[in-house]
Amino acid sequence: MNTFYRITDIAQRTGLSAHTLRYYERIGLMDVVARKNGHRVYSDDDVRWLEFVLRLRSTGMSIARMLRYAELRRLGETLESVHGRREMLIEHARHVCEEMAALSGHLSVLNDKIERYTDIESRLNHEKDAQNDHPKLNPTRHS
Repeated sequence: MNTFYRITDIAQRTGLSAHTLRYYERIGLMDVVARKNGHRVYSDDDVRWLEFVLRLRSTGMSIARMLRYAELRRLGETLESVHGRREMLIEHARHVCEEMAALSGHLSVLNDKIERYTDIESRLNHEKDAQNDHPKLNPTRHS
């Protein structure tokens, strides 16, 4: 049984605005969405496709590339379509791996800085505690 969803349901579920959903349909990223009483009704298949599109978008695929993927998808399970989509995903996966490696390097630098500041903070706290323990070194402390 296929469930149908209103545009507001899909917007809430995906985090996309209704405007963006209509835009995706207008440019051909989404197939034409069925209408009931003049309102868009999205199917489970539409939702799965949108979730995939969001994964492509969040991993940096351009709209132009997503449009090409959508065109190939509309061809169905033809050799051209399947081969083209597979090649696109291989290329995109390579790009994602490169981005992940770069992010991992950035994260390593951030973690090194955090560790350095933790060490400095610990040293400064230790010096402060030592100063408070020795009244002669701390002129503001009265016996």
